[in-house]
Amino acid sequence: MSLLPAKKMVRLRAGEVIFSQGDTCGDVSYIEEGLVKLTTVSKRGRGAVLAILGPGDFAGEECLTGEAARQSSAVALVPCSIVVIKRRTMLRLIEHDRSAAAQIIGYLLQRNRRIEEALIDRVFNSSEKRLARTLLLLNEHGKRTNSPYILERISQDTLADMVGTTRSRVNFFMNKFRKLGFIRYNGGLKVYGSLQSVLQD
Repeated sequence: MSLLPAKKMVRLRAGEVIFSQGDTCGDVSYIEEGLVKLTTVSKRGRGAVLAILGPGDFAGEECLTGEAARQSSAVALVPCSIVVIKRRTMLRLIEHDRSAAAQIIGYLLQRNRRIEEALIDRVFNSSEKRLARTLLLLNEHGKRTNSPYILERISQDTLADMVGTTRSRVNFFMNKFRKLGFIRYNGGLKVYGSLQSVLQD
C-alpha cells in the first residue's frame, strides 16, 4: 500500500512465526511479498485455519480495536516481506489521511465479507462443496496477488483444517475432482473453472 507511513520491514523464511496467539497486540503486519497462514486454537485445543493471506493483506489488525492480546497466530508459508506498523501510527494515519482510511476500511469490509461467506459455507455446505470453494478461492487469490504457486504451498492437512474435515476426506475428494477433470496434477496443482459445477449441484 503506497500510503503506508514510515515503516519497519521484516523478512521471514518459510515456517517462521510472525506472531502467536496470546502475544501482546501492539502492531499491524502488512504483507508485501509471500503467503501467510492465519490460525487459531480454541480453549479445548482445537485448531483451525482462518485464512491464507498474500500481498496486499493485513494481519493482526484486531489491535486497532483495542485488543490487548493476539486472537490468532500468523506463520509464513513461503519467504515473506512484512511491513510492521505500530498501532498508534496506524490509528494516526486513519484519523488524518482520508485516502488511507478509505483504503484500509475498504480492505476490512472485504475481509469481513470473506469471513461471513466462509461461515455460511461451513454451516450449510457439505465438505465436498467447501473444499471446491476453498480451492477456487485460493486459485483466484493466487491470480489476484500474482502468487501462482499458492496451491502448491498448501498441504492436504492445511486444506482439511480450512474446510473443517479430515485429510482422508480431502484426499478422496481431490482424487474425485481429478478424475472429473476439475483439477490436474502436472508439475503442480491446476484448478479449472469447471470446478464451479460442484457448487451448483
